Amino acid sequence: MSVNTHVLAGGFAQPVFDAQSVFRLLMEAMARPGTVRQVESSANPPAPFGAAAGAVALTLCDPDTPVWLAPSLQRSDIVEWMAFHAGAAQTREKAECRFAFLGSADVLPSFGLFSQGTQEYPDRSATLVIEVASVDEGDGYTLSGPGIAKTTDIAVTGLPDVFRHFWSDNRTLFPRGVDVVLTVGDRLLCLPRTTKIA
Repeated sequence: MSVNTHVLAGGFAQPVFDAQSVFRLLMEAMARPGTVRQVESSANPPAPFGAAAGAVALTLCDPDTPVWLAPSLQRSDIVEWMAFHAGAAQTREKAECRFAFLGSADVLPSFGLFSQGTQEYPDRSATLVIEVASVDEGDGYTLSGPGIAKTTDIAVTGLPDVFRHFWSDNRTLFPRGVDVVLTVGDRLLCLPRTTKIA
């Protein structure tokens, strides 16, 4: 039986402190939608994960949080890497996951296929972590809502046109609905379900 030594490396050097740091950064990014944050951690996941997506996975995923991986990730070393470093429990059912990870080459599924939470427990919804090509250029989005003074503009390369439609449908479910984290390399920005996209 051979061991894939590649998946044994690239985890947090100091798991507790690194996870706390990334969690704080995520909470700040969720509180201020559309702001690009740089993730400073020792996470070095295998391709096609970037450093930010890997750090988010190590911070949020554990044996009690079912994870769904898009097809490109299921065919990579990410599966074993997340299992080894986070003990992440994999599920093939989108509706069962708490966190979903998509690579830049994957087709974006309808948000309605993922858990939306309930009126009583809206926090039981899924969070989608989507790797994109850029958060500096590309299609423009104007954001408004809690945590944003008036409006803020972002530019993203790598989201399909249908994203706006999915997001509009997602907004109508409030307080239910999914939250989204966009990652590229070692940077991320958050789009909580409270955010409106014009």
